[in-house]
Order: sequence, then structure tokens, then C-alpha cells
Amino acid sequence: MTSKTASLAVPLENAHVGRRRFVILALIFIVTVLNYADRATMSIAGTGVIKDLGLDPIMLGMIFSAFAWAYALGQIPGGWLLDKYGARRVYGCSLFLWSLFTMMQGSVGWIGLVGSTAALTLFGMRFMLGLVESPAFPANNRIVSCWFPTSERGTASALFNSAQYMAVVVFAPLMAWLTHSWGWEHVFIWMGALGLVATVFWFALYREPLSDPRLSETELQYMRDGGALVDLEATRKTTKPKLKMKEVAQLFNNRTLWAIYLGQYCITALTYFFITWFPIYLIKGRGMTIMEAGWVAAMPAICGFSGGVLGGVVSDYLIRRGVHPSRARKTPFIIGMALASSLVSANYVDANWMVIALMALAFFGKGLAAVGWAVLSDTAPKGMVGLSGGVFNGIGNVAGIITPVVIGYFVASTGSFDSALWFVAAHGLIGIFGYVVLAGRFERVVIEEAAPSGELV
Repeated sequence: MTSKTASLAVPLENAHVGRRRFVILALIFIVTVLNYADRATMSIAGTGVIKDLGLDPIMLGMIFSAFAWAYALGQIPGGWLLDKYGARRVYGCSLFLWSLFTMMQGSVGWIGLVGSTAALTLFGMRFMLGLVESPAFPANNRIVSCWFPTSERGTASALFNSAQYMAVVVFAPLMAWLTHSWGWEHVFIWMGALGLVATVFWFALYREPLSDPRLSETELQYMRDGGALVDLEATRKTTKPKLKMKEVAQLFNNRTLWAIYLGQYCITALTYFFITWFPIYLIKGRGMTIMEAGWVAAMPAICGFSGGVLGGVVSDYLIRRGVHPSRARKTPFIIGMALASSLVSANYVDANWMVIALMALAFFGKGLAAVGWAVLSDTAPKGMVGLSGGVFNGIGNVAGIITPVVIGYFVASTGSFDSALWFVAAHGLIGIFGYVVLAGRFERVVIEEAAPSGELV
């Protein structure tokens, strides 16, 4: 075993050096739960929105996709803002603004808009929601890169990424109850208000490693020795590096990075099915009530959360056992995406309990495969951690534009979800192809420095 590999093999249980980094992880986990809950508001409120505002499935599909249009377009600018201004300010402002736009969606029903006018208004609000949320996951990646050594990074990334499932577990029943008891408008009002409260806690609690008074010197040194980029924020403040277009272009001509981007696209396609059309599938395709759909949607999400945590824990365990990070990250991804593709089997069963079991298995597999952010933390160029996360998540979230619209088209044209499930399941196989065939060994990308000309300002 090389000295480098040995340094990564320090067992977590022996690293009793402080726990401040786990407080930071808990903070971004809670914020990410709210992030995904705010994205999923329309999926729970969707049946009420269709009925009260006079929309059709294609209109709703376009409204679902509006978020992803802006979210994908905002990733690269959002990542650049993170590298320029740091996670504390950019993430905090993002949280405040997305909470406002969440609340504003609830006003559409109260001001009496219907039909295409209501659809266009909601499209605009969802577009702005996606735009201001765009720095969130690149910020999570930057924070994990700064606060966690390589041998803990898979678990940390898996936990913040698994917040999407916890959002469904915690808030899907609550939002279903609000829709049933008070009306769909209250879903948006109350979720937005929670985000505004969380903004206050964010600015009160989050600091970068070198400026956090609660971080001990022992824990800081442990983080630095294990590969955490603890000096990233200090470097940003002192040198204020300017990116050059030639350097940025290297993020787009690396074959392994493109395999990582493809994997993120495929897993995001699965994600958008579950956070947009899945509750409507349960209601329209399987005849459940809104309350039943709210509770049932939470059950597979628990499996997804379990799979997400397990994927990170397993990959970190393999690294500590001396397995190269590349193989350690690929293993849960390949197994998980294969399990996720099994959701198409729901087309061939009649009993609702079997449908839920299959969806739970697919949720678990999707969670197990969600190691992409850990892979990016391992491979992103040191000077472009935020921007790399923006490119990665931007390309991945193109799936959020395409998937809801394609599903809406299938549902409108065929009257069933059968073709939609085939479409979603195919992404699991494509993701496996990317990691097995296209990707090389996952190692940190070294960017060749460009000449002073061609700066990106």
C-alpha cells in the first residue's frame, strides 16, 4: 500500500479529533431538505392546481420543467459566484430568495388566475425558483470539499444528497395534509416561511473552516492531512484568482468528466420522475387519494434515504480498506442504477402493494448510486471546485427539463404511464454505460494553466 493510500485508510472510528465538521454537515443537510421540499411542492399540489386553475398534463409538465430550465442555466454562473464570493454569502442569499419565490407560487390561486395565464405565471415563478436555487448543490460540494477528508467525503456527500429523500419522508405527508385540509396554496406559503426562518440560522451558524471559532486546531489539521481543501476560502480572499476561458474549456474536453456528467444526467432523470410525476402517477395511474399518495410517496423515500447513506458509507469503507477511490465510487453506482431500472416492472403488476415495493427498490437503488458529488469532490480541479460543481449539476439538470415534459407528453398522448416508466428506467442503463465504458480512473483533474490573456471576468 502506498503512503498516499495509507493516509486515506485511517478508520473513521479512530479519528476522535472533534466533531465540528459534522455540525456543518447537519446544517447543509437541513437546508437541502428544505431545498428539495420546495422543489417538490408542485408535485403534491399538482392535482389541485390542475383542477382549480384549469390546466392539462402538458401544461403541468411545462411548469415542472420551468424549474429545471433555470436551474440548469444557472449552474455555471452559480458555481462561479461561489468561487468568487464564497459559500456563506452565496448560499445564504440563495436560500432567502428561493423561499420568497416558493411563497409567491401560492398567491396564484388567490388572485384568480386560470388557464394559460395561470400556467405562464407559474412557469415564470418556477423559473425564478430554479435560478436562485442553482448555487445550492455546488455550494454543498464546495463545503464538503473544504470540511471533509477524502475517506469521509463519500459519506458526507451521500448524506447531503440523501436529503432529497428525507424531504419526501418529512414533507410529503405534511404537504398532502395541507392540500387536503386548507388548499394547495398553503403548501407554498408554509414551505416558503420555513425557508426564511432557516436563512437566519444559516448566517448565524455557518463559517468557512479557517474562520470558524468553534473548530479546534486538532480537527482542522486532521481535515487538512486527509485531503480536505481547508485553505480554499483563504486562497480565494488573498489571491482572488481569475479564471481563464482556456482553463474552463478543459472541464468540457475531459472524457472521464463527461462520463461523470452523463451519470449525473441519468440519476437526475430518475430524481425528477420521483419529485414531479410520481405522486400524480399514484393518484391518476393507480387510483389512490391525495392523502394516500402523500403517505405512500414517503415509504419508498425512506428506502432511498437508506440507500443513499449506504452508498456513501460503503464507498468510504472500501477506500479505508485500501481500494482505489475510483473503484470504491463506481461499485455502488453501478449496482444502484441497475436496481433503479427495475421500476419498469411496475407496468406488469396489478396490486398496489407490489407497485410500492418495486418503487421502493428503485428508490433504494437510486440512493445507492448517488455518489456523483463524492466523485466530483475527488476529481474537481482545486481552483474550480464551485465552477466544476456548476458544470456537473448544470448538465445533469438538463434531465429536469426533458424528463417532466416527455412524461407529460406520454401521459397526454397514451392516457397511461407505461411508456413513461420505460423512458425513466432506460436512464439507469445509460448511466451504467457511462461509468463502465466511458469513464477512466477517477483522480483529481489537473488543469493546465493558460496564458494571462483570455481571462474570464
